[in-house]
Amino acid sequence: MEKELDWALLWRQLIERRTRGKARQPEDAWEGRAQAFNEHVRMRWDREDSSRSFLLDLLKAHPGSTVLDIGAGAGAWACMIAPHAAKVTALEPSSAMLAIMRENIRTAGAGNIEVVQGAWPGAAVEKHDFCLCSHAMYDSPDLPAFVRRMEELSRKACLLLLRAPEPDGVMAEIARRVWGHPYDSANFQVAYNCLLQMGIFANVLMEDARPWKTWSHASMDEAFLEVKERMGLKEDSRHDSNIKSILQRRLTLREDRLVWPSGVRSALVYWFTPTAPHP
Repeated sequence: MEKELDWALLWRQLIERRTRGKARQPEDAWEGRAQAFNEHVRMRWDREDSSRSFLLDLLKAHPGSTVLDIGAGAGAWACMIAPHAAKVTALEPSSAMLAIMRENIRTAGAGNIEVVQGAWPGAAVEKHDFCLCSHAMYDSPDLPAFVRRMEELSRKACLLLLRAPEPDGVMAEIARRVWGHPYDSANFQVAYNCLLQMGIFANVLMEDARPWKTWSHASMDEAFLEVKERMGLKEDSRHDSNIKSILQRRLTLREDRLVWPSGVRSALVYWFTPTAPHP
């Protein structure tokens, strides 16, 4: 009988592999990059999408609710939520991000956002009606512990936003060739199967906005080295020829840049606590 895949273990392995591939990081990984991230989010949010609309509708259906924003980054979610909630707690470990978040909160005039510096799941925060985490779980190797802590502190519902790559994407093809499965990194597909194994039958709303901005590189060597780093293969040359072959076949030269096919979007995964009334 075929052994069932341990999705929590796969999540851990994918994060550990990517961590091995990264160059040594400063103590604050967002130092020097936080402002660029803030601008990227602003560009991504230049039009509505289903995830944000759903969350606002959920808060309108539960007036007076409190929200915990885990890994709040530059504060985009917190500032959007604030006018529709009694209180928002924005939890963020990065000092660089916190400086930009506080400025964004001042600009938004949101007086009901409490900023807390700390990392999940160890941060000491009170219970909230809703616990939200948008793409801030990818450095947490123990996904079950991450999720169980959210459930512990949520009165009504937990919400996760995760990257959902196309199953036939370039990185998926490379992962199949290297590891025998299409998961190049911790993502929606791995997380959702992990939730099922935890006994959590979550709802899914796929983002209806345009896919994320495609990657591009100045050269094939640059693209190749990034793949090696992302997959933790910098010291392993066994798969080099296969990786190069896939990149040469699937990347397209456009205005002196090698452009990847598009195909990554967000998935909103959410579930209600057993005693919470559904909207």
